[in-house]
Amino acid sequence: MALSRISLLTRILKLAGKLPLNIAQGLGSFIGLLLWWFPTRSRHATEINLGIAYPDLPAPERQRLARKSLKQTGQTIMEIPLMWEWPVERCLDLVREVEGEELLTRSREDSKGLILLAPHLGNWELAGLYFSSRYKMAALYSPPHWPEFEDYMIRVRGRLGSELVRGDRRGLARLITLLREGGVAGILPDQSPRGKTNAYAPFFGMEVRTMTLVAKLLQKSGAAVLLTYAERLPNAKGFRIVIRECEPGMADSDPVVAATALNASVEQAVLAIPEQYQWEYKRMRHRPPGEVNPYKPGRIC
Repeated sequence: MALSRISLLTRILKLAGKLPLNIAQGLGSFIGLLLWWFPTRSRHATEINLGIAYPDLPAPERQRLARKSLKQTGQTIMEIPLMWEWPVERCLDLVREVEGEELLTRSREDSKGLILLAPHLGNWELAGLYFSSRYKMAALYSPPHWPEFEDYMIRVRGRLGSELVRGDRRGLARLITLLREGGVAGILPDQSPRGKTNAYAPFFGMEVRTMTLVAKLLQKSGAAVLLTYAERLPNAKGFRIVIRECEPGMADSDPVVAATALNASVEQAVLAIPEQYQWEYKRMRHRPPGEVNPYKPGRIC
């Protein structure tokens, strides 16, 4: 049963991967509107997250932002098959401009490794393809819920030789080695991590569990760190790759200081294009013990 389900899913992805960008984005916007029109979990989480992040924004404006965000999320959903099934050159042709190239050049001058933080902002799949086309790169990933789907995901994401590394102890060791050799590691920094070794730090004013992985990698490898995202341009015109400096303190030995700097770096990027952030992700669900789960007010963390 599972294999037939995976076969059907990959066929759907391959079929969707034949669409042009404007049609895919149009369908994605419609999917986002459906998520908005009906009482979906995506709308529920989006409204809660925006209420936390923008408490002073008038309710009608927050509602408009939530609607825009879900439309952008729908576009991201429909763009993924394109990034996985289009020829790589066609995907890279969607990059119309690069902002912050000088930061990238400066970070590579001494040949030390580089950590690229790519939050759930814009089209992170295209950002990964863009940088793997230029550097020896490894990207941290979490295995999908369907193990049979993992082979397909690794193959399409690794078309340019990018190495996909599981987020476990062995994967951490591999990233450290790669960074010490001057390679590039890509990490999604705004996940809600599991485990007790992570820290609690503010994200849009709320204390949430935050990964300490980035701090450990920086401390053990001596690598540089930058933040990047692929901003979606209007009217299916393509994307802008944006590279930004991070807030200081991300390599601090105090895990709370490091995690605070990590979250602040993501915040600054999100504030630039808030409608393109994946607000429907339950980033705030892991809070300090005794605090209320904002998505389930009757549940204590």
